Amino acid sequence: MTDLHVLLTAMKPVLQDGTFVLVTVPTRNFALAAETEPVAAVLEAEGLTLVLPQAQADALRFGYATVFRQLTLTVHSSLDAVGLTAAVATRLAAHGIPANVVAGYHHDHLFVPHDRAEEALAALQALSREHEP
Repeated sequence: MTDLHVLLTAMKPVLQDGTFVLVTVPTRNFALAAETEPVAAVLEAEGLTLVLPQAQADALRFGYATVFRQLTLTVHSSLDAVGLTAAVATRLAAHGIPANVVAGYHHDHLFVPHDRAEEALAALQALSREHEP
């Protein structure tokens, strides 16, 4: 699906259980990453960024700065869709809520500060309702 209006109407954000953190593993230490079960991973020149459940990061003694909650936009958006990420980020920015967005094949996932998760959910639900017929 690529129609922005339809995507915003159908996105139906869901707040996932648990807390998550972003950690980095230097490229020379990928063996440590093999011990993890990341929700997402991004390989950068500086190392491997992992999005991990907080409990797993704590057990492996990873350091992290911020604790996040995961919001999933349940609409199946096309990877060719234009504007969904921008609309969502703009709405959250209007509320002063930072978001780290990870696009999966089927859904977009946002990691927002854990103490702002309910507010982020409400803001995105309102955005979705605004586009209903």
